[in-house]
Amino acid sequence: MNTDTIRFKNREGHELSGRIDIPLNGKPHGYALFAHCFTCSKNFPAVKNISRGLTSRGFAVLRFDFTGLGNSEGDFSNTNFSGNINDLLDAAAMLEQRFKSPTLLIGHSLGGAAVLLAARALDSVKAVVTIGAPSHPSHVTHLLKEGIDRIKEKGSAQINIGGRDFIIRDQFLEDLEQVSDKEASKGFRRPLLIMHSPQDRIVEIANARKLYEAAHHPKSFVSLDGADHLLSDTQDSLYAGDLIGSWAKRYIPHQSKPENSGPHQVMASIDTSDKFTTQMIVGPSYLIADEPESYGGANLGPTPYDLLAASLASCTAMTLNMYLGRKDWPVHLINVYVTHSRVHKEDCETPQDPKARIDLFEREIHISGNIDETQEKKLLEIADKCPVHKTLLSENRIKTDIHKL
Repeated sequence: MNTDTIRFKNREGHELSGRIDIPLNGKPHGYALFAHCFTCSKNFPAVKNISRGLTSRGFAVLRFDFTGLGNSEGDFSNTNFSGNINDLLDAAAMLEQRFKSPTLLIGHSLGGAAVLLAARALDSVKAVVTIGAPSHPSHVTHLLKEGIDRIKEKGSAQINIGGRDFIIRDQFLEDLEQVSDKEASKGFRRPLLIMHSPQDRIVEIANARKLYEAAHHPKSFVSLDGADHLLSDTQDSLYAGDLIGSWAKRYIPHQSKPENSGPHQVMASIDTSDKFTTQMIVGPSYLIADEPESYGGANLGPTPYDLLAASLASCTAMTLNMYLGRKDWPVHLINVYVTHSRVHKEDCETPQDPKARIDLFEREIHISGNIDETQEKKLLEIADKCPVHKTLLSENRIKTDIHKL
């Protein structure tokens, strides 16, 4: 995905810091707005991974820091839950002015309660997703239980949340109390996806049940089994992002296939903080390429050489099937297996340099059908006429230009 920094002012005059993630082709079919968890930020790993899953489905995603958090201006101690909702509405207004109104809202933890209430004021929103959200905003007070008495007695107190110290004032508690009698999803009538882990120790799974029961259909629930509240495991947040993208397309008009940004057949994009994880548009499909963890990658997709071997395997299968389409041979299935390795050149031919190495592609073709030896030999001959096979054995040139974004 392509990511740009964006800043905008909220109704209090504070400049809020955000990141807008755009699909690789630069042509989003819709905009999503993400509300992070209490005291988190736009750069929280789970937020970024969920955004990656959505951009691979053609959404642009705005993730931003609420007032007083991350790189946004303002004093967190002077904020409250109602202020978070206002920040969301101001972010939606900015999207409408600069890009396009959001059609999808996503909220994590307390951010989930915020998007449910914010969506009621945004006609453009077609669907809402909550992740580990409380059924009542006041649920967050259990994180402050050790300091609530001090807050009420002195008007404020320093509370440690998630290893960081925050000043919480009594106005924050008063604001939560004003909305505590309202179920966040009560009477909610837009498509709603509720995601929650049964193992969530911060916001218990019972909250998901209450949210689900209070909302109107269409509503869906997905269990994030095994995940913790913060989706600390990368696989959990990537799964959530991919699933949200699949679910949302039922309610939000979209392109089923990515439209490429130009005459190029393949596009690869990597965020410099990701090391090896690379998002790609390959023809009509989104793919991820990566390296194994043993090489410092995240093992989220095939390696570049896996993709090269896949090109040979798929082209071989297609070529054989085209040939068989002109024959009346009893063949029902073709499986092609390709393995890539680097071997000493002396293993294949007599070299001038005994230390030289070459790329070796070992290809096996399995045929399901009753064919004789003559037919087998003919199929091997046809396999060698595969266009990718010819390309790999030909003298190739690569012409490269560089352009500044």
